[in-house]
Amino acid sequence: MSTELTIEHDVSLQAFNTFGLAAYARHYLRVTDVSDLDALRADARFAGMACFILGGGSNVLLTRDVAALVLHMAIGGREILGEADGKTLVRAGAGENWHAFVDYTLAQGLGGLENLSLIPGTVGAAPIQNIGAYGLEIKDVFHSLTIYDLASGERRTLDAAACRFGYRDSIFKHAEGAGLVVLDVTFALPRAWQPNLRYAELAQAVEAAGVAAPTPRQVSDTVIAIRRRKLPDPAQIGNAGSFFKNPVVPAAQCAALLARFPQLVHHRQPDGSEKLAAGWLIDQCGWKGKSVGAAGVYPKQALVLVNNGGATGAEVQALAQAIQRDVRERFSVELEPEPVFI
Repeated sequence: MSTELTIEHDVSLQAFNTFGLAAYARHYLRVTDVSDLDALRADARFAGMACFILGGGSNVLLTRDVAALVLHMAIGGREILGEADGKTLVRAGAGENWHAFVDYTLAQGLGGLENLSLIPGTVGAAPIQNIGAYGLEIKDVFHSLTIYDLASGERRTLDAAACRFGYRDSIFKHAEGAGLVVLDVTFALPRAWQPNLRYAELAQAVEAAGVAAPTPRQVSDTVIAIRRRKLPDPAQIGNAGSFFKNPVVPAAQCAALLARFPQLVHHRQPDGSEKLAAGWLIDQCGWKGKSVGAAGVYPKQALVLVNNGGATGAEVQALAQAIQRDVRERFSVELEPEPVFI
C-alpha cells in the first residue's frame, strides 16, 4: 500500500522552535510513520532535495527561512520490551515528547531517567545531542536506536559505540551522520536502581527535603523544582535552554586561569582536563540580564539566551557572538553554542 505524501509549502516554523523565532520552511512534511520516508524517496519531485530534520525545535536557532524540505519527526509509540542483563528495555518513537516519556517510565515503576526530567524536546533528538543534566547523560542509559538512511532507504540498528557519543555530541552532528533519521530509541534502565545524586545541587536539595532514601519520582520532582527555579519555561519565554557548552580545557590552562580568577568554577574530568562553567564566565563579563535588540540573557541564569518578544534569529546570533567575543578576550576561552544554527 502506497502512502500519499502531504507536503506543505511555505509553512511557518514559529510554533515549532522553542525560541519562538519567525521563519518559514519552503517545503514541510510531518513524518508520523516510516512509510512517509519510503514515499518521499519514491517521489521524483523531491529526489536529491536537501532535507532538514526537525524534532521539538529546542536545540535549533533559525536565523533565516529554511530552503530545504523540513522533515518534522512525529513518530509516536512507547513500550516496555522486556529485560536483559539486569536492565529493563524501554522503546519510544522519535516524535514522543521527552519529558512525557520520562514521566511514563516513572509511572511504570522504572528509575533511570529521572535526572533528565523536564528537558524540552523529543525522544529522537535526545541521543543526537546526548542530552545531559544533574550528573546523567543519555549515553549512560542508552541501549540502541533505529535509523532510516535517506540515501539508501535502509533501516539499521545502532548501538552506543556506533553512535559515538561525546559531550553534547554524537555521530548525527557530523558528516557521517548526515541523512540518518532517528526512528526510535531504546533505553536500558536498571532493575537494581540507586539514586544518582553525584550532582551537588541535586544532592543538597534532596537532603534539605529530609529524604533519606529518595524514590525515582522524588528525584524527578526535585530536578523539576530546581529547573523551574533556575530556567525559563519556553512556553512563556522563548529559549533553547543552555545556549553554550561548558568549555573543556587542559589542566594547565585551568591552573593559569585560577591564578588570575580564584573563584573560577571548574570540574576535573576523568582524563585530567577541566570543564569550566560557561555561565560563570558569561556572568563575569557582565552579560546577565543584558540584551541585544529583543534577544537577551536570562537574569537568573547567564547560560540561557532568551527571546524577550519579537526577537529575530539574527539578534540572538549577534548576542551570542558578542558574548563569545567578551569571554574570549577576558579568559582566552572559546564558547561553543549548543543549538544548531540554520
